[in-house]
Order: sequence, then C-alpha cells, then structure tokens
Amino acid sequence: MTEDKITKEKLVRYFKVSETAFKMIKKKIVNGKEKEGKEIIEMAGNYISDAHHFENKEDYVNAFAALNYAHGWIDSGVRLGVFDVHDRDLFTVK
Repeated sequence: MTEDKITKEKLVRYFKVSETAFKMIKKKIVNGKEKEGKEIIEMAGNYISDAHHFENKEDYVNAFAALNYAHGWIDSGVRLGVFDVHDRDLFTVK
C-alpha cells in the first residue's frame, strides 16, 4: 500500500531527518568552502523555518515541500564537498 497523504507523523519523521542533517552540516564546513557553506546553511535554514510556518498552519503539503527543498540544499552541499559528512542515512554521499 502506498501513502497518498502527508500525515502529521510523516512530517515529524521528515523534520527529524532534515533538522538532524542541518545541525550536522553546520559543524562540518570544509576549510576554504566557508562562503558556500554559509549560503547553503542560510537557504536550508530558511526552508526549515518555512516548513515550521506551514506546519503551524496545518498546511502539511507545503511544509513537506519546504523540507524537501531544505534537504536538497543540504545534499547538494555534501555532494559538492562543502561539508565533511559521511552518514549515508542522512546524506547522499559518494
């Protein structure tokens, strides 16, 4: 059976994953990549903030979308070598 709804429980799971990944990258910017790291952290943080805003309005679809954008920014930074992380459960690492 496939899930065709974004439930509060599903949203909670995605918040946990994205916020854990976000906290981790903030401490793992590669030397020489500070400018890129700060930009990615700012964008991901903004999307996570947006997700909380939408969650508070019980707009789970847009909250879920914002979390996916946040994690996309995070994963891009990891793939481009801006952050030194290796957790395959949280990131798309090489």
